[in-house]
Amino acid sequence: MKRPDWQLPPGVDRGLWDYFHASDMAEQYEAQIAATPLAQLDIAWCERHFARPGRLLDLGCGTGRLCRHFALRGYECVGVDLSAAMLEVARRLSPASAAERIHWLQANIAEPLPLPEGSFDYAACLFSTLGMVRGAAARAAVLENVRRLLRPGGTFVLHAHHRFYRGLGLRRMALQLLLSLVRYPAAGDLTMPQAYAGAPLTLHHFTAWELHRLLQDHGLALAEVLGFDATGQPALGWNIYGWLIVARRFLHAESDSTPSGTASRF
Repeated sequence: MKRPDWQLPPGVDRGLWDYFHASDMAEQYEAQIAATPLAQLDIAWCERHFARPGRLLDLGCGTGRLCRHFALRGYECVGVDLSAAMLEVARRLSPASAAERIHWLQANIAEPLPLPEGSFDYAACLFSTLGMVRGAAARAAVLENVRRLLRPGGTFVLHAHHRFYRGLGLRRMALQLLLSLVRYPAAGDLTMPQAYAGAPLTLHHFTAWELHRLLQDHGLALAEVLGFDATGQPALGWNIYGWLIVARRFLHAESDSTPSGTASRF
């Protein structure tokens, strides 16, 4: 029986729910990711910033590519996803040599996660997972999970799409600029047909200011930013398709200053 809209979990709309439950989505997901430049770019970015083996939390882990990669290198990994189908594939693809270092958790990343506070050295939210979460309050709840679960000084890696990327087209860019200027609540929410015959899928595109405030409001200090184009090459201004971002949890909960090091800016 189809779940009615009013029973959908926080941060999940009909399009995202249909996406999670499409029969062939999880089976094709690995191939789809592998075909994009971001799949290599974000792994390399994480390798650079997750400097030594520790405990890694992957929020919206999908079929588990990040956890598999780092578990094979000695990291203890927890992958969280709301889709049972995704996690079934993740378990099946886990190599035997690394399976004991990976725990899979079916849960909504926009709700408090049943994991100990300050128990992770690293956290990641990749492949625009945060942008798939509907509503500012739900996205803030994801960042609150990051703040709570990272140890002080722990490292967070985030991928997000740029609201004013020129590849979206002049008309759409102009509309998003207007909606942003008037602070329309749904500014940045761009809806597109999805490949799995479900309801249209909405992906939130961020401004640099929005990301900076979201991180800072949840105890995360911006440390480094990489803007890149649709081919995965470094980019600036209107050519930025998305960002890979590194932030670190404040050393003290009450502090509003960055940890050691100089923060890069957007």
